[in-house]
Amino acid sequence: MLREVVDSSSILSIGYDPASRVMEIEFKETGEVYRYFDVPAAEYRAFKEAPSKGTYLNQQFKKAGYRYERLPKG
Repeated sequence: MLREVVDSSSILSIGYDPASRVMEIEFKETGEVYRYFDVPAAEYRAFKEAPSKGTYLNQQFKKAGYRYERLPKG
């Protein structure tokens, strides 16, 4: 999945595949990538447009309870 770099102190990049409704988040400090499943396109847009990606992640996105997996490094 292609991810695009975002303006954030904690998140390096995010990506979304509308066909599968999968979203990925790559973190700056650790380089870890998390893949979230069944994410509506509207949620991805809201995340992408949020003034603070980290705040949105912690106060909105995580509360939605999307199923996720951490991708292996490398």
